[in-house]
Amino acid sequence: MTHVPYTLDEDDPNASPLGLIVLQVDETLEPEFGAYFADRKYPLHVTRIPSGIEVTTESLAEMEKALPAAAELLPNARPYNVVGYGCTSASSVIGSERVAELVKQTCNTREVTNPLRAATACAADLGVSKFALLSPYIEEVNIPLRTAFQANGISMDVFASFGQAEEAKVARISTESVVEAASELGADSAVEAVFLSCTNLRTLDAIPKIQERIGKPVLSSNQCLAWHMRCLNDVR
Repeated sequence: MTHVPYTLDEDDPNASPLGLIVLQVDETLEPEFGAYFADRKYPLHVTRIPSGIEVTTESLAEMEKALPAAAELLPNARPYNVVGYGCTSASSVIGSERVAELVKQTCNTREVTNPLRAATACAADLGVSKFALLSPYIEEVNIPLRTAFQANGISMDVFASFGQAEEAKVARISTESVVEAASELGADSAVEAVFLSCTNLRTLDAIPKIQERIGKPVLSSNQCLAWHMRCLNDVR
């Protein structure tokens, strides 16, 4: 074997990486982030975390134990500006502060966010607090989610669910189903905006269609998480 000389490129100090922790069963977050971050000029590194085939409060709570190990699998040659944890319902069960604490145990990152924290920040930026909630979850998961949003000053008195616990089916709920259900909820005069919960629910193409129908802001877990990661990344 012949050894040949080489040089090393310097890392761009203005392009620090972002990190993303995705559920093992999630089929939607990465493709939608590809669209939300299509214009990015910095690396976006992804790791996976073990997660249950079904979404229950028990399976969500189990991820608390696995978060440090998942975060540790992100490339560690450089520190991160922001790491996002891609699970709305687990963030409501574990808590945003605890999620950040666990990620920072093994990953050198300035900020940690999740869809719950991100949606709260997005709502504040838009000046809205009365949401209609559309989720795919079973009721035992919806309760802590709505409670967590309420604790952050967001009411979700108008809500509906597809009542699906199996993640593989959540990822295949049609865009038409999401548009129809969310449009009906958003038409309620008591709500200022609609929130589509779950990173595994396909919402990228649904959002503009719903907004056109109801004339109100429409947010989703993936959209809010991408927006908040961008915002936090811009803070130096």
